[in-house]
Amino acid sequence: MAKLDILRFPDPRLRTKAVPIKEVSDAIRVLIDDMLETMYDAPGIGLAATQVNVHQQLVVVDVSEDKNQPYCFINPKITQRDGEEICEEGCLSVPEYYAEVQRSETITVKALDRDGKEFELEADGMLAVCIQHELDHLKGKLFVDYLSPLKQKRLQKKFAKLAKQAASS
Repeated sequence: MAKLDILRFPDPRLRTKAVPIKEVSDAIRVLIDDMLETMYDAPGIGLAATQVNVHQQLVVVDVSEDKNQPYCFINPKITQRDGEEICEEGCLSVPEYYAEVQRSETITVKALDRDGKEFELEADGMLAVCIQHELDHLKGKLFVDYLSPLKQKRLQKKFAKLAKQAASS
């Protein structure tokens, strides 16, 4: 397994729309394992392939306290949404920034697992929030897109300045 580099906001590659995975191959399973290692090391509770500059519809999630209940979603689609809740979110691509985002309280998601088998999962609470957050990444959308235009502009300036400082170091 290998740790992957996570793209940081405002990197334009984070805005790339992911394409469906045609075949669940050994290479995809290696990518899943690498993404899980990267997510756990970061540490985070979810990671979309887009965040590691792979623009395919693949997401890994583990919201368990012991980090022993990983989910893999290949070509995921939310088929049902119910209720609304506001939850504070953060993102590995927008480090050390948190904001309240409105999401569906309960979702049903259909996807393929790491063996290419279709499954359906009903999720609520943190798992539902995390899945919605990660699926947004596959559409080129970040949680900061839910903020007011003024907050988005400030955040973009802040992270652009940090990126510039890091590049010149």
